[in-house]
Amino acid sequence: MKLTYRPFELQLKHRFTIAKFSRTATPLMLLQLEHERYTGYGEASMVPYMGESVEIATAFLNQVDVSRFTYPFNYPEIIAYLDSLAPGNPAIKAAIDIALHDLEGKLRQQPCWQLLGSNPALMPATSITLGIDTPDVLAQKVSEAEGFKFIKVKLGSDNDKQLITTIRSLTEVPLYVDANQGWTDREQSLDLIYWLQEQGVQLIEQPMPKTDVDGNAWLTERSPIPIIGDEAVQRLPDVEKVAGVYHGINVKLMKSAGIYEAQQMIIKARKLGLKVLIGCMSETSCATLAAAALAPQCDWADLDGPFLTSNNPFAAPAFKDGRYVLNDAPGLGLSL
Repeated sequence: MKLTYRPFELQLKHRFTIAKFSRTATPLMLLQLEHERYTGYGEASMVPYMGESVEIATAFLNQVDVSRFTYPFNYPEIIAYLDSLAPGNPAIKAAIDIALHDLEGKLRQQPCWQLLGSNPALMPATSITLGIDTPDVLAQKVSEAEGFKFIKVKLGSDNDKQLITTIRSLTEVPLYVDANQGWTDREQSLDLIYWLQEQGVQLIEQPMPKTDVDGNAWLTERSPIPIIGDEAVQRLPDVEKVAGVYHGINVKLMKSAGIYEAQQMIIKARKLGLKVLIGCMSETSCATLAAAALAPQCDWADLDGPFLTSNNPFAAPAFKDGRYVLNDAPGLGLSL
C-alpha cells in the first residue's frame, strides 16, 4: 500500500465567525491510499481551535506504517494503532480512516453507505450554517441558502436576539442554533431558549461551556428544545459521559477520528436514548460524502461544507430537495 498526501487551504465564501473564533480559510490535509490499482481518498480538516495543523499532521503521517493496513481492514485494530502513535490528532486519523473506507468500497465494488448499513431513503435534510455577521451580510447568506430546509445560526455573542430577528425578517425556514459554549448564565439562557422556541428553533448545540456540566444538565432538564452536546463530545468514551447532560450528541468525523468510531458513537448513543446530529467542519466533498454515508442513521444532519467554500477540489455531491443523494458508485462516490 502507498500513502501520499498534500496540504490544501480551503477558502470560505464568507468570513466565518462563531462565539470565540473567526476565519476566512481552513487548512486541510488531503491524502490518498493506493492498493491493487485502486485509490482511496481521505481528508483532514484542521480548524484552528481543535489544535491540529499541517505541521502536526505531517509529523504524524511520517510515523504511520501503512504496511499494517492489510485488507480486509480491521478498523478497531487500525484506530488502536493510530492512537498508540500519538494522543489527539483526530482529524488526520480521520483522513486515514476515510481513505481506507473509500478504498474498501472500491475493492468490494460497493458504496460506503451500503458497507455501513445505511438506508438512503432515510437521509435527513441538511442545514446550512450562517456565521455571526452584520445584517447586510446575513441577508446575502440567507439568499444563498435558498433550497435548504433548515438554517443553522451561530449565536453566543451579545446580539443573539438581533441576529435571529434579522434572519426571521428574511425567511421562515426552521432554524438550528449553535452557541459554541457562548452562554454563561443559566436563567438568561433558559429565557432565551423559550424565546428561540417561538422563533421556530428546532435544536440548540452546546449552549454553555463544556466544562459546565451542571449548567448544561440544568438547561437540558428544563429546555423545550433539544439540547445537543458538541464540544463536550469528541470520541466514543465521551458518549456515556454526557448521557443525562444533553438530549443528544453532535458526531463529527474530524472529532471521532473517522467513520468507524463515528458509527460506534451513533450505536452507543442509541443505546443510551440520545438523539444524534451528524455535523462537519469546513470540508470538501470528500469528508462530506464520508459523513453523508452515515447520515441516514442519524436524526439530523448539518453537512454544509461544500456549500460554504469556494475552491472545493472535488465535484459537488449530488443534492436534491435539501438532502444529499447517495449513489451506487463504489466507495465514497467521489468525483475529481
